[in-house]
Amino acid sequence: MASHLETELGKLRSIIIKIGGLAESQVAEAVKSVLSEPVLESKEVKKTENKIDKLDVKIDDICQSVFALQQPVASDLRFIISAMQISREIERIGDLSMSIIKLTKSIKEKHELISKFDITDIVRGVEDITVKTNECFLNMDENTIEEIFTLNTDIKSKSSDAIDNIIGEMKNNSKTVVSGTNLIIALKHFERIADHSTNVAESVYFMINAKTIKHEKFTDKK
Repeated sequence: MASHLETELGKLRSIIIKIGGLAESQVAEAVKSVLSEPVLESKEVKKTENKIDKLDVKIDDICQSVFALQQPVASDLRFIISAMQISREIERIGDLSMSIIKLTKSIKEKHELISKFDITDIVRGVEDITVKTNECFLNMDENTIEEIFTLNTDIKSKSSDAIDNIIGEMKNNSKTVVSGTNLIIALKHFERIADHSTNVAESVYFMINAKTIKHEKFTDKK
């Protein structure tokens, strides 16, 4: 029979997998919104956001209960600390996705900018990194961690180039200023989603290796 601690840790793992899946679906909706693809009704997106917020609180409650009533050993302690950090990162991913969805509703005539500056490739990359982040936690796979780090670097580079190009376009064509400005804000939000996903990967690395890799290249630790 599993101990109370094992039961609580199992519950914690299941909730993180669930909240990660919900955030992944929110990112997918944000991508659809930017690319003008059909999205869920606003009330459904909001319902998912509320589920994420409630699960975030539940994770905190479980972690605090375990700290107060149990005596977790080193590996379990790493898992609990990481779970709290991962929960915060995922909650921010959900918030940023909602902001993107709200923002892109006001972006008109964005199609030309998106096709001209390869925006689709960038936002699909962010969608991909959130999927890999969930796989990373689910499988505790260091190979996935390396893929996430590489993908995040690629997203940053492409997004930076796209933003520079959009600014240049706005200088040359005043009609694109409003749409271009909002699109830049959306891209910066997508960048932050990729960063939060990378932070989750760092937490998973800490779970596996009892080492931190904050602000360091993954390859330096291999």
